Amino acid sequence: MAEKMKSGFAELARNPKLYTQEAPLKKVKGHKSLFIGVPKEISLQESRVALKPESVDVLTSNGHEVWVEASAGKSAHFSDHEYSEAGAKIVYSSKEVYQADIILKVEPPTDKEVNLLKQGATIFSAFQTGSQSREYIESLNRKKITAIGYEFIEDKVGGLPMVRAMSEIAGSTVMLIAAELLSNTNEGKGVILGGITGVPPTQVVILGAGTVAEYAARACIGLGVDIQVFDNHIYKLRRIKHALGQQIHTATIDNATIAKAIQNADVVVGAIRPEKGANKCIVTEEMVSQMKPGSVIIDVGIDQGGCIETSEMTSHKRPTFKKYDVIHYCVPNIGSRVARTASLAISNIFTPIILHIGDIGGIDEMILSNKWFMKGVYTYRGSLTNLQLAKKFNLGFKDLNLLMAARF
Repeated sequence: MAEKMKSGFAELARNPKLYTQEAPLKKVKGHKSLFIGVPKEISLQESRVALKPESVDVLTSNGHEVWVEASAGKSAHFSDHEYSEAGAKIVYSSKEVYQADIILKVEPPTDKEVNLLKQGATIFSAFQTGSQSREYIESLNRKKITAIGYEFIEDKVGGLPMVRAMSEIAGSTVMLIAAELLSNTNEGKGVILGGITGVPPTQVVILGAGTVAEYAARACIGLGVDIQVFDNHIYKLRRIKHALGQQIHTATIDNATIAKAIQNADVVVGAIRPEKGANKCIVTEEMVSQMKPGSVIIDVGIDQGGCIETSEMTSHKRPTFKKYDVIHYCVPNIGSRVARTASLAISNIFTPIILHIGDIGGIDEMILSNKWFMKGVYTYRGSLTNLQLAKKFNLGFKDLNLLMAARF
């Protein structure tokens, strides 16, 4: 009877589930520590750097390892001491910095730099379609490199953040360049960019109605320049008028109208981006031959092939040449003229992306989970994954979606 009267507390006391249990510390799911290298730029008098010291501080604080080659930020006025204080390791040779798993740079890697890359590494850089060859892509594929091009990578809303940032810089800078080249000291026409009382304003023709055109037009309006903007997309012409808040002269592109505008122009700015990997020649050599002596052509899109038939790539050391007595400025990396501003812009774009790569678990996981990021990948572990480049260089193409599906 006594056995039946037991309350059952003794049985409950022996149940371990009723006691406070120790809980393991939660970890960020999928987080991966990244090994990042920032080399010193060696090509085309490049002055920009991919990461600012403040970004290095953010990355190292989040558990990532960053190596910076000595003097990598010197031209942009970032010292090795600033990088070191931010948590970076300063290395003193290209061979060392290219041991990183992820390389962040501005210009496309040279043949020498490709050889220094680790097998299977990842590189972020510009691609510059107009100056590349199939051998470059083949060299990346031989080393199984995953290459992400600045021109191709999108953001979550389908924009091109790097193209936009560099276009803003180029557009703001291009009219300063034009003003210099029009002066007598540069064998120009000897006219001021703009207008003064009693003197007709200079005439500027802008080909393309994108970001470069918008920022170039802003500078022109402030100086009192007579501007004409040409583009074959009406929505772009409408957008630029809305963005500027001005009733500027806009027109679609046809040979007769363009030829007349070019003939009367003091400055012609080529700012048409290629569509589907193919650039279009808008201004023919014959049109250039009819331009006024001492006038100026600035082909901003020369790194993508340009849109002016007489354009030839130049450098900051020798930025101009003359043809038909017209001054041509065809430097591909205009942003290098203002290296610190451009470096800050690049770093601000890519720091959140690198952090996200670490949080999500690595490059492969980033590609698989984000279609906007996937569009920036043009080679992946030995395969060319950009269809337009495959057509341009007559190379084999593999769909990155299928490669990722097979991998996972």
